Order: sequence, then structure tokens, then C-alpha cells
Amino acid sequence: MQIIITTLVILVIGFIVGYALVLTDKKFHVDTDEREQAIRDALPGNNCGACGQAGCDAMAAAMFKGEAPLNGCPVGGASVAQMIGQIMGVDVEAAVPKAAFVRCSGCREVTRDQGRYVGIMDCRAAVQAGLNVTSCVFGCIGLGSCQKACPHDAIVIQEGLAHILPQKCVGCGLCVKTCPRALIELKPRDRQVAVRCMSHDRGPLVKKVCTAGCIGCGLCEKVCESGAIKVEGNVASVNYELCTQCGKCAEKCPSKVITLPRSA
Repeated sequence: MQIIITTLVILVIGFIVGYALVLTDKKFHVDTDEREQAIRDALPGNNCGACGQAGCDAMAAAMFKGEAPLNGCPVGGASVAQMIGQIMGVDVEAAVPKAAFVRCSGCREVTRDQGRYVGIMDCRAAVQAGLNVTSCVFGCIGLGSCQKACPHDAIVIQEGLAHILPQKCVGCGLCVKTCPRALIELKPRDRQVAVRCMSHDRGPLVKKVCTAGCIGCGLCEKVCESGAIKVEGNVASVNYELCTQCGKCAEKCPSKVITLPRSA
């Protein structure tokens, strides 16, 4: 008899709790516009956060409310942007396709290790510990934090240097956020001319630690007819919007640290 009473009590409590949950759900339920759900379905579902939102749900809500650009998903690209534009009934200009680029050419052939590194294989941990894995304090540490952060296997570490695989990179930018030395940037995919160095040391000191570093000589800036390349802080950088891809800067660079356009 005691078992039957206990069972009935549990059933009654369960019914009351269930009914309370139903009432609570109805009270606090917020209707979602079907277009917002359609946007969410159009997004790739990576939940990578590369768009600046917490995930695809948050991005869909932000797009629907006008708080995020409809072409703001770097993983989905132009096709997803067009789909979302159709859902919202507006024309959406495709975002410029971008890819990550490592601004360093300091592999082990051109620079040298400070010593044998023993510790967590993480660039951020090494920086936080104040350890210089290589002789250049501006260069790629090569412990693979960016590689681990990339959800598309678009980064490999070779000879102590990170390399981007353009055919796999979707331009999500997670590697950019991960690099503790800010060596990775997103640049337009069709802009090949770029400087593979971020050292702010003067030329003689650069050459002591890396034979492939920018020496800040300014020859690239002098030959650039479009004003797309400047030397600031002893290192050259390219304005991709102004660059015409002529390749003159790369040809003139004595350190050969500027990449040539593919057609050159």
C-alpha cells in the first residue's frame, strides 16, 4: 500500500511540475519570424564566431534585426550572402573574398632557434612565459596555435613557420585572433603582393637574426607608382586597395620579402 501511495504522489508532483513548465513556456515564449529561421538555415552552421557573433544563431538574429551585414558570414561567402538577401528581399553585394596571410618568412633556413624549447606547444603560452623560441622577437614562433585554431585544416607548420593553404582557407579569421604576435592578417584573396615580415628593428639588426627580413630600405616605396606601399616603423606594408599588382616592389626588394603576383 505504501508503494502505491508513493507512486501516486510522484505522479501528481510530476503532473504539477510539467503543467507549470508548460505555463512558463507559454508566458515567456517569444515568436521567431520565419525569415530569421530561414537565415539560420542558410548559414553554414560552423558556429566559429568568425563573424563577430557568438555563433550562427546569434548571427542570424543580428542579421534579421539589421545589426549585422547580410554578407557578414566569411565562411559562407557570396553564395550564402545571396541566399540571405533573397530571404530578406534585398540585393546583397558579395563581400570581397579574403584569405589569411602570414607576415613572416623566418623559417629555420633563414633564422635560428634561441635554444631547445621545452614546454607547452602553444605560441601564446611561450609569449606569456616571456620565451623567445627564435632569434627574431617579431617572427613566427612556430608552435602551432594558429594551426590548432583553424577549423578547416588550412594551416601547416613547416620548418618552424606557419603556412596558409589558400585552397582550404575560407577567411574566417580565427587564426588572426589566435596569433600572439599579430603576424597573420586577412587580405583580399586576389591580392598576391604582400610583405612577409613584421620586424620593426633596423636593417642591420634584422639581418643579424633573419636573412629574409625587411630592412626598411624604402626601395619598394620609391618604385610604387600607385602609392600602395609604405615603410613605417622600419617595415614595409601594402595598402591592398591601392595596389595594382604590378609587382615592381617585389622585383626591387633586395631581401625578396615581398611576394610577387602569380602572373609575374
